[in-house]
Amino acid sequence: MTQPVIAEGLSAWTPAGGLAPAGEPGGRLLVADSWLVRDGRVRGLERHRERFLRACGEVGGPPLRRLLEFWRDVTDALPRTGEWFPRVELAPGGTELRLLLRHAPPLATGVRVWATGQSDPRTVPRRKGPDLDTLARVRRRASGEGADETVLVAPSGVVLEAATASVLWWEDDTLCLPPPQLPVLPGVTVALIQERAHREGVRLAHRTRTVAELDGREVWLVNALHGIRPVTDWVGGSIKAAPATHAPEWRSWLDDIMEPLPEK
Repeated sequence: MTQPVIAEGLSAWTPAGGLAPAGEPGGRLLVADSWLVRDGRVRGLERHRERFLRACGEVGGPPLRRLLEFWRDVTDALPRTGEWFPRVELAPGGTELRLLLRHAPPLATGVRVWATGQSDPRTVPRRKGPDLDTLARVRRRASGEGADETVLVAPSGVVLEAATASVLWWEDDTLCLPPPQLPVLPGVTVALIQERAHREGVRLAHRTRTVAELDGREVWLVNALHGIRPVTDWVGGSIKAAPATHAPEWRSWLDDIMEPLPEK
């Protein structure tokens, strides 16, 4: 039986040997997916699996049977204690599957965002993986301006998403997000939020807005790691962040829907 990986670091997977320590990663990832594991509990794991499998299929990755075996071994390898932020990868070349097991960084309840919208530098915006290094450079530029994150915008100036998160905002009692036909990543956490809004009768709308048009609104950055982070400050601009009146209750709900990992 394959022994689970418990040490932090990069592991490569083979059908015969399962997961085993790997050398330094190299090249541009074809596909990646990541999520938060907190004391053996995960939010939306099946959705992350489906997104990863679908993306691997789109780029001609390993056959589905191999992908499912890999996912089973990854699930078994995930620690059941502590906070972790694992990443599954399809390496350059399209044949090697890997697990990057890493401790989760400190989780934030708010976020400072660079008020200057950044032109979207991604080449494959709807697939996570190929543009990770590019987006990391964008975030470093934002950090140099005293911000945690930055907003990517279309040539028209319309908000798309942040470098590592989806962007949502409130207009009165309507929860808004960019139209799906724009080049945005299909976010797992956003999908969970949308489903809850539909269930509970919260109005949802797809709207096009510039960064300036988010002035004075409650804006959220949403991803699998931090969940919902309301924007607490727009750095380097004249726009203002509104008080996060909706976020606390929605953040509590996201915590409550975390589910135990499957039994090994």
